[in-house]
Amino acid sequence: MLLEVKDLDVAFETYDGEVHAVTKLGFSIDAGDALAIVGESGCGKTQTMMAVMGLLAENGKVSGQALFKGKDLLQMNVAELNKRRGKEIAMIFQDPMTSLNPYLRIEKQMIEVVMHHQGLNKAEARAHAIEMLRAVRIPDPERRIRQYPHEYSGGMRQRVMVAMGLLCQPDLLIADEPTTALDVTVQAQISQLMSELRAKSNTAIILITHDLGVVAGLCDRVLVMYAGQAVECGTVEDIFYQPMHPYTQGLLKSVPRLDQPGDSGLEAIPGTPPNLLCLPKGCGFRERCPKAHDACFEAPPMQTDEEGHAWRCFLGRADG
Repeated sequence: MLLEVKDLDVAFETYDGEVHAVTKLGFSIDAGDALAIVGESGCGKTQTMMAVMGLLAENGKVSGQALFKGKDLLQMNVAELNKRRGKEIAMIFQDPMTSLNPYLRIEKQMIEVVMHHQGLNKAEARAHAIEMLRAVRIPDPERRIRQYPHEYSGGMRQRVMVAMGLLCQPDLLIADEPTTALDVTVQAQISQLMSELRAKSNTAIILITHDLGVVAGLCDRVLVMYAGQAVECGTVEDIFYQPMHPYTQGLLKSVPRLDQPGDSGLEAIPGTPPNLLCLPKGCGFRERCPKAHDACFEAPPMQTDEEGHAWRCFLGRADG
């Protein structure tokens, strides 16, 4: 087991009270696997991985375990985490506009990572960085590596972030919406690049995304989150062809499909996600669920079938 997260709780102290962003979350990933974490904005996807990486905001607190190669990341100090971040665990952040230092050239920001973690000299590190920029389709990388972030478009900055995440061929790559700012052609290229990294280096990938199309092409398993909890987890085939939780079913119905008439329209999930300051009693999805009934006022169990497909709902296969 490369990474095993157990009973992860993430909360933030605010002026309005304590916000529970993640509640009793558990999942695992082996070397070479690819896990997608999906759900609406604010469901806790990003904060889960920020907690694992030790990058929560100052008002955040975390409990539980995040065992990476058997050692708990949540118990490590900054020095211990820095030995692993960038080298063994890399993260591609969601916002390329603020993730790069505007005062440093791209070259400086890329080569110091390689020189620190891999012991290369400056010339070797620069050559490796240029090769990675070329791999993510940055034109004329020998010239552009000398530029500052403001001289790149938003999409090109995102490609730089992807290149930086792949520089040290980490054991675990966490990609937070890595293709959001890119056109569909470059999205496909980035997905292909991550697939090649898996095949070449046996790198495990955790993909945080809204794009279920990217999930289908890259990942083996899917974790669906809602209101800070895991509501369903299974293989890509389980989630796409046999979704059990009404929320997962709603997500899939809201995605455009080529096998349906163009005038058929999309089925939106009614309502809005709950306020994390005061979650509803019982099932967090109850107020938006078309299949809700009296039992949903109690916390639903996590059911698991013999194949490992799990869902947090009172409904079983006969009811779904």
